Order: sequence, then C-alpha cells, then structure tokens
Amino acid sequence: MAAERPLRVLMTADTVGGVWTYAVELARALDARGIEVAVASMGAPPTAHQRQALCDFSRVKLFPSAYKLEWMQDCWQDVDAAGAWLLRLEREFDADLVHLNQFDFGALPFRAPTLVVAHSCVLSWWRAVHGSAAPPEWNPYRTRVTQGLAGAALVAAPTRAMLATLAENYGFDGARGLVLPNAADAERFTPASKQPFVLAAGRFWDAAKNLAALDQVAPQLPWPVKVAGAWQHPEGGATVAQHVQCLGELPRAQLAHVLAQAAIYALPARYEPFGLSVLEAALSGCALVLGDIPSLRETWGDAAVYVRPDDHAGLQAALLRLIQQPSERARLAAAAHTRAGRFTPARQCAAYLQAYARLVPRFAASATEEAACA
Repeated sequence: MAAERPLRVLMTADTVGGVWTYAVELARALDARGIEVAVASMGAPPTAHQRQALCDFSRVKLFPSAYKLEWMQDCWQDVDAAGAWLLRLEREFDADLVHLNQFDFGALPFRAPTLVVAHSCVLSWWRAVHGSAAPPEWNPYRTRVTQGLAGAALVAAPTRAMLATLAENYGFDGARGLVLPNAADAERFTPASKQPFVLAAGRFWDAAKNLAALDQVAPQLPWPVKVAGAWQHPEGGATVAQHVQCLGELPRAQLAHVLAQAAIYALPARYEPFGLSVLEAALSGCALVLGDIPSLRETWGDAAVYVRPDDHAGLQAALLRLIQQPSERARLAAAAHTRAGRFTPARQCAAYLQAYARLVPRFAASATEEAACA
C-alpha cells in the first residue's frame, strides 16, 4: 500500500509586523515534524532577509503577495482579491488545514477546516491607544472581523487578555477560543557581555508600542537608548525621533546580536497582545521594563518592572533605578530568562498540533510525538 502523503497546512502571514516572525518559527517546527507548509504572505513583498528565513526548510514553500491587510486604508478590494487567491492556493496545495493569521478570511468557503489566530485587532488597539471606541469608519472592519470569527472552525490567541478582547469587541464566545502562546528559540537568542545601553524594538510609527515615551526620557538617562525597527509607515510617512539612537530594521541575526549586549530592554507599550520582542530580550538576558497592561503582566508576572504607559516620570525612574542597581538588574534579568523558558518552540508546536488535531484527526499522531519532545 502506498505511503500516506505528508500533512499539509496553508498558513497566512503578513510581512509588516511580528506575525512574520511567529509564522517562521511555527513553520520551522512543523517542517521538523514532517508537515508541509505553504506560507501565503501579504501586506508588502517579503524582504530579502524575510525570504532567507524560510529558504532552509525542505517542506516550507513561500507564496508571496503584496495584497493590503485588513487594517490598512482602502483595503477591501485587496482583501477580497487575497481571499480568492487563498481559495485557489488551498486547492492547488491540497491543504488539510488552513491556518489564518488574519480575521476576514475565516468567513471564506475553504474545503479544509480553518483555525483563525487573533494576534491583534484594530478595535482593541484603538481603545488602548486613544482611550475610546473606534470611530464609525471602522464599522466595516468590525463586521468583517465578526464574520471571520464566526466562520472559523476554531479561534485562538496568544494570551487570555487578547482572547477577551474578541468577546468585548465582536461578541465572540470565548468558550470557543484557545490560548496558544508564541515562542522563540533560545539557541538564537543568548546573553553576551552586557553593555551600558537600553534597547527597544518595534515599529516606532505605531503608537501602541509607545516608543515615543523612550524618546522623551532618553535625555535624562546616563545610558543611551537604542531603538531597532521600522520608522516608515507602510502606507507612507515616517516618525522622527529626537533623542534615541535609531538602528532601523535589523535582520534577525543582527537584532539577536544587539539584544545579547543590551543590559535593559524597555517596551512601555499601550497595547501588546503578546510581545515576541520581549521574549527575545528575556532569552538574551535583558532586564525588562514594560508597559503595565494585562497581556504583559499575564506573560511576565513578577519577572519584569511595569510602568503605566503615560507615566513618563515613572518610566524614567524605573530605568534609572535599574541603571544604578546592577544587582537588581541581574536579578530581574535572571527571572525573565527563567520565565522565557516556558515559551519554547517545542511547546508551541505541541500546542498547535493538538489544536490542529481537534479539526483534523490525522494531526493527533504528530501532536503526541511533539508533546513528548516538549
């Protein structure tokens, strides 16, 4: 009898934010389990280093596009075209399961079961950043996200806090949702001899990251503050910083090198549903200073210092205290490094395979093997 063909997953990803890093990490783990993965990217054409991140996987194939994402202006024609493209890809790839990292596509008539993973959303972002409900122009987005969640066979989010926002904003029944935390590979992020600087990583133009707060306090700190990430908004325009050192977007290996040297990692975020960059910093031996928001407290517990996003004086004081107290800095770094051990690729893959198995029983064998490894 002919051998059963490998399981196949069609996975969407966007090239603009942390979802790309998440998708690469999960695809790597699935590839190691003998599962074939088609990564359908959108948002912008993948950069050279993004393409490079997938090129060593024997069972992962990239299908790039530049379709707009569902949170971008005047996006719906592109989103509909992307949906038609995904339906064709599903047929051509003969996917056993469709893993969607965007909401809208959950409403599409895929033949295979669908998992929608909620990494962030505009309505929860808006409330966190502006302190009020999103204006009426976002009603079409609200409708389409609601439909996508309702159409998915299964819905997940990286934290309980993010999952709760789906109930608040879209009436999603949280009992249908799973918490599937993100992961990072400790072998790629290891501590080195620490240098006297504060590091942050993220899109400077995204008010949710609140990196402008670091720009405000940087002149009052004895150490330099460095920021790695995009300054140019994907739809045009750039944010200008006055006092932090701008490193720009760095390839993963280069970012890992900078993280390894940073003594303190600061992300005074207003909104961060998980925070992959924080996990990478913790694995790199950085002491953490984070925004005091539910998702970050859920993930990091007592292994970080928390500051209210609008409290610039508190942010300055927290950074100064760690700069001046190396023993406390070392204690926090060790606590964060230990806690980061919960979020391994093996555990992430095991959790996802168990979720996949709820929809496609053939994944159960891989889930059992991966759980034993984790």
